[in-house]
Amino acid sequence: MTLLCVPLVAKTVEQMMADMAAAKACGADLVEIRLDHLSDFEPRRDLPLLVGDRPLPVLVTYRPKWEGGEYEGDDKQRFEALCLAMELGAEYVDVELKVADDFVRLISGKKPDNFKLIVSSHNYQSTPSSEELSSLVARIQAAGADIVKIATTAVDIVDVTRMFQVIVHCQVPMIGLVMGERGLISRLLCPKFGGYLTFGTLGVGKESAPGQPTISDLLNVYNIRQIGADTKIFGIVGKPVGHSKSPVLLNAAFKSVGLDAVYVPLLVDDLVNFLNAYSSTDFAGFSCTIPHKEAAVGCCDKVDPIAKSIGAVNTIIRRPSDGKLIGYNTDYVGAISAIEDGIRGSQGVGKETVSPLAGKVFVIIGAGGAGKALAYGAKEKGAKVVIANRTYERARELANLIGGHALTLAELETFHPEDGMILANTTSIGMQPNVNETPIRKQALGSYSVVFDAVYTPRATRLLREAEESGATVVSGLEMFIRQAMGQFELFTNLTAPENLMRDTVMRYT
Repeated sequence: MTLLCVPLVAKTVEQMMADMAAAKACGADLVEIRLDHLSDFEPRRDLPLLVGDRPLPVLVTYRPKWEGGEYEGDDKQRFEALCLAMELGAEYVDVELKVADDFVRLISGKKPDNFKLIVSSHNYQSTPSSEELSSLVARIQAAGADIVKIATTAVDIVDVTRMFQVIVHCQVPMIGLVMGERGLISRLLCPKFGGYLTFGTLGVGKESAPGQPTISDLLNVYNIRQIGADTKIFGIVGKPVGHSKSPVLLNAAFKSVGLDAVYVPLLVDDLVNFLNAYSSTDFAGFSCTIPHKEAAVGCCDKVDPIAKSIGAVNTIIRRPSDGKLIGYNTDYVGAISAIEDGIRGSQGVGKETVSPLAGKVFVIIGAGGAGKALAYGAKEKGAKVVIANRTYERARELANLIGGHALTLAELETFHPEDGMILANTTSIGMQPNVNETPIRKQALGSYSVVFDAVYTPRATRLLREAEESGATVVSGLEMFIRQAMGQFELFTNLTAPENLMRDTVMRYT
């Protein structure tokens, strides 16, 4: 079983002891005591407090500046503190490969039976090749490590595949982590690939290395205790992905139906490279978001006819029988049905055979993947579609495709052929952290009776607030998000989506 370790980086012994108790309450298996973070550390005074009366097993680390830590003294004092920690009963000590030979000689013949020495190597620039990583594992083993630890940095999410490969083939216990947001899955998927431990912090700002998730998220969002060798992996592919609530939503849904699967954020720069690198059928399906929806069409072996007509894919399924990639689009149904129901709700009418969009001027801001999905859906419902985009050429291209009209964003400010129009923003303008931005001035919103914003972080964007103040019915992107995610869940699992649970989950987390 992969252990969950909470790094303790407090400046005082008292706070570190309080954090140790908090880690135990959170469900951690052990803590890492980072002695180099203590502002006034005296080994003989402080270690008996930290190690002697510990509520959890401890890993003691005294990381020097030259390996990414805070300690600036000599190795003699550092080694003495680590030896004392071992003598006081610390279960693990971490020492760097560069000085491992010296430390191993120092503790020769003195190691307690239950003690394990971790020998570590950190690369803060990149992730070496598989051959170089394998060679590094051999050197660390030869230095006398009980547990190998290698931490590298992800320049691209593809780098993580090399770490997974090395962990799977390692003959001794190994901690293999790839730092940074692009390396996050190395921390989340440790149990699948056999990593000895992974780090989870007590909260944001308490990280000991870049890209560490919280222990709360590991346990409660990613259900890490349930991840094993047979767990199927799904995820959201995009740039950015940190804001997405899809992992919260889909993991809760998977858990509710007892599916052995996990859904993770995947910060992807190049979709083709990503899909080629993660080609195992264990990587069973992906949600695609900005900016990959259009590129995804060309990456799939087969594309659903509606997604092909739209020119954008937001869901990719890897067929288990042959590994072929099949592309779908759930955005258009999610968004259009949300807008239709918003209009019906405001008018107090039930579902009719004729769409409330029929005959309406439907203005779409953005000509990317989501814009294409809404343009297709609105056209299908009989609306008169207008595309407004920062780049006019892209607006015209989409407008020509669906038989609509094209505008620049500047022209949109004075566009007013009739009252009671519908406006839909499909760009990321107004998304966290840029919450004060809006794609259109408030003065121009008076012509619209309904305004939809695909952005759902924050739930009430500036566009929606100003539209409501201008008298329009507003439809949150959260509604589209829930509906398209329900469609994705059903494609991923062939099961009916647990709608009430998914709605409750989203409301709790937004």
